[in-house]
Amino acid sequence: MIKIKRVYDKPARTDGYRVLVDRLWPRGVARASLPLGTWLKEAAPSDELRRWFKHDPARWPEFQRRYRLELEAHPDSWASILVGARRGNVTLLYSAHDVEHNNAVVLRDFLNAKLKEVS
Repeated sequence: MIKIKRVYDKPARTDGYRVLVDRLWPRGVARASLPLGTWLKEAAPSDELRRWFKHDPARWPEFQRRYRLELEAHPDSWASILVGARRGNVTLLYSAHDVEHNNAVVLRDFLNAKLKEVS
């Protein structure tokens, strides 16, 4: 199972393997204090796409489309997440304030669709 959670939220035992999926390290979080399996910044949107989006909900549909294209073009950036999800829980961590319009939502949905393709 692939879940998402804000990086600032308290960790839970049910999180399983925790993966930070932001390109930039979250503000105000010390690296040593974040319970984390790995940081896959390569799985995050490109700097160009991130800057274009600016977390503007009006750009959400186009952001999703562009980000999915980036993900399809770079399966090596997210393949390890699928491997982990087949073994147990994986939680994708993100720092955005908007819980509905962020890269982790798109990545989770994209990866869950990939899991269903193989099943």
